[in-house]
Amino acid sequence: MKTVHTLTLGAGGGAYPAAFALARAGHQVVMADTKGVMSGNCLAEGCVPSKAVREVAELRRRSIAGASRIGLDPVLLGANRAGGGSVVDYKAVLEHKDHVQQTRYRQHDAELAELSDHLQLLGGTARIIDPHTVEIDGPSGKELFRADHLIVATGSDVLVPKIPGAELCVTSHDIFKLGASVTSLPHRLAVIGGGYIGLEVACMFHALGSEVTILEALDELLSGMDPDFTSLLVAGLDPGIKVELGAKVSAIQSSRDGFKVSYEHNGAASYLDADQVLMAVGRQPVIPQGAAEIGLTLEGHGLGVQPTMQTALSHIYAPGDVNGRSMLFHSAVRQSLVAAHNILAGDRAVDRMDFNSVPTTIFTSPEGSYVGLTRASAKKNAISVVESAYPLEVDSRAQILDETYGEIRLFFEEHSLRLVGGWVVGIDAAQLVGEIGIAVAMGMSAYEMARFADQHPMAAEGISRAARAVAG
Repeated sequence: MKTVHTLTLGAGGGAYPAAFALARAGHQVVMADTKGVMSGNCLAEGCVPSKAVREVAELRRRSIAGASRIGLDPVLLGANRAGGGSVVDYKAVLEHKDHVQQTRYRQHDAELAELSDHLQLLGGTARIIDPHTVEIDGPSGKELFRADHLIVATGSDVLVPKIPGAELCVTSHDIFKLGASVTSLPHRLAVIGGGYIGLEVACMFHALGSEVTILEALDELLSGMDPDFTSLLVAGLDPGIKVELGAKVSAIQSSRDGFKVSYEHNGAASYLDADQVLMAVGRQPVIPQGAAEIGLTLEGHGLGVQPTMQTALSHIYAPGDVNGRSMLFHSAVRQSLVAAHNILAGDRAVDRMDFNSVPTTIFTSPEGSYVGLTRASAKKNAISVVESAYPLEVDSRAQILDETYGEIRLFFEEHSLRLVGGWVVGIDAAQLVGEIGIAVAMGMSAYEMARFADQHPMAAEGISRAARAVAG
């Protein structure tokens, strides 16, 4: 049995930032991951490769729209006048995606090499034996490790419901993994699920030329998010993307022309023909073997944690998707560092995670981002807010790009005018929400935000404009 200071179960965003910090402090650290590589699902099949494809799709969408506005023939830019099929070289798109992934994996290899005296990455499946002992089943067989501290950062995986024929569907894993299984653009894509993954893929594939239909079992898209934010975002989506709400899928079958998706809609049996079916009903935390046996409890779908990232056992931490609190890579990174800081302090609470200031972006077209409390969540928490909005139709950058749909909206606590949250729907939302998030995290007031000279002609100036409307 080998003895180390800290062992991480996983090597993604919830694990490696802590592992790096501890290794730099001179501690011996082992990371165990089933993939045998760093960065977890984000780089393997999530945020990085999906955005690599998405940015190509956005370039095509904007080029075609711009060509139409100035009188060029959109067909010259790859649009099919008949509206069917596409001339996009999808294999070239995948080559770009793979290149980005491979570049980042090389970066991670170099980072690991710099810390090789104190940090080791092992490929294999980890099983918790007791509160300090982990068995790693890897290519060379099983090894036992005893660790003073454990960081359970096993992440999440695609949720596939038990629907007849679900095995015929592809998932985000098949589309975005290195060496993707989906190597050609489907003419007709059926998307099961209207959450953020389903909507993002629908938008990017539609922009690349696919005919897309979303089947959502509930009566709303993006369930669980602020309904007013969602309504604003959904209203801006390309009407060419077909959406069926209240569509409960009952089966997927192979057909002569591809696939047949059977579903119930308004009490009637319906079906949809497709060349490809994407299952996108969500993700679920991966709970490692042995967690329950040593007393790690579940809260909701994930492992229960304190703001310190400590579980019911103070020397065991569970940052990232595994706790189900904020299933985003950047959130996992911050949670991982919280864990590291508290481990370095001898398991004392010297750092805590602020989930309220973590921004979320839906990378649709238009983009939508939010952070902190919005109208619905403020009401739920009995917090009276003052709102201020900046419509993008008056923004110079939005006008330059001819994408004036949407708004910046800020929510201030009524009595103090302290910023408690905000959203952006429209141009540059994913960039703008960071500035709003910092203001939320720092507890800035409308007066303080109003004094900052946001750059012109960029959409960020709408943030200080909205603050000035409140602060004067």
